[in-house]
Amino acid sequence: MAADYYSTLGVERTASAQEIKKAYRRLAMQYHPDQNDGDKVAEEKFKEISEAYSVLGDVDKRAEFDRFGRVGGGGNPFSGGFPGGAPFDQGVPFGGINDVFVDILNDLFGARRRGGNMRRGSDLKYELELSFEEANTGIEREIEIPKFEGCPVCAGVGAKPGTRPQTCGQCQGAGQVRMQQGFFSIQRPCGRCQGTGQTIADPCRRCDGSGRVTNHEKLDVTVPPGVADGQRLRWMAKGEPGVNGGPSGDLYVVVKLAAHSLFERAGDDVTCTVPVSFPQAALGAQVEVPTLDGKVQMKVPAGTQSGKIFRLRKKGFPNVEGGGQGDQLVTVVVETPTNLTPRQEDLLRAFAEEAGDEVQPEQKGFMDRMRDLFS
Repeated sequence: MAADYYSTLGVERTASAQEIKKAYRRLAMQYHPDQNDGDKVAEEKFKEISEAYSVLGDVDKRAEFDRFGRVGGGGNPFSGGFPGGAPFDQGVPFGGINDVFVDILNDLFGARRRGGNMRRGSDLKYELELSFEEANTGIEREIEIPKFEGCPVCAGVGAKPGTRPQTCGQCQGAGQVRMQQGFFSIQRPCGRCQGTGQTIADPCRRCDGSGRVTNHEKLDVTVPPGVADGQRLRWMAKGEPGVNGGPSGDLYVVVKLAAHSLFERAGDDVTCTVPVSFPQAALGAQVEVPTLDGKVQMKVPAGTQSGKIFRLRKKGFPNVEGGGQGDQLVTVVVETPTNLTPRQEDLLRAFAEEAGDEVQPEQKGFMDRMRDLFS
């Protein structure tokens, strides 16, 4: 089956010529071999999108593809190198696929030629442990982040004080070396200087020639109410500083919700277990229940069975996106009395005789099922 070139470029069949060109340019920048060194998947993807554009970027070929679902009997349009066997410096219809390649190469390498090996700083991750109560109300907290900064001894140069970095002899200070790949002339970071354009014969002992040292920065962060375990909060440009004028990375604060002695979390709801005595369950009572906001009184109706779940409205976590508030789910567990006094034992025996074991609904049901099983 012939490839669907529209799907390859991620455009509709009704897309305009400009939309097709824009989609191709974006994908070619993403999957260009120079951006994905050694990545075979990206290399194949780059070939696919280039093939798709060679067809959809040509008015006649696009019309043929729309009509028959293929072009030229299904052959590879790159069989002669570029579309139609045209050399790199010859244009093709629709503005020229090669013109687009020139634009892409300028974008890929232009910034490097102007600013050396300019790189974005790394993102940072900070784990922030919160209690249930802090996650419920939200907090403001000062955190301390380890991060790189310019070395104070060599002023970020990387060379020992009194010496200077030397221009790289392999790339002559450009930080890039040019390689020929078929019709392409591609630049790659210089392997000797790692793209910096300079080599350091006598590195700074403080930073080992990197020009950066680890420091700690204090930052005030505001955590909104309702954050959940594992949720990430992003602070832009608060990560590692960029290299050679590149932009700073981002800081991601990851919430770690500490275990609670009474509560567990289920989405925006809070769950807990509350013990009640046999008389309270049998006769009914008002029992004290803990919540994230403090203690409340909860009614336990007469005849409550162990395992019954009660819902306390809006006693859970607020939704972090402002979508209301969760509830608290209270599971009641009826405690069996222990260490009975002789009088208490006599009273329970009298109660059992008065009630009759066979009329206890739960026990009767169990005994009936057991008789059915072994009869």
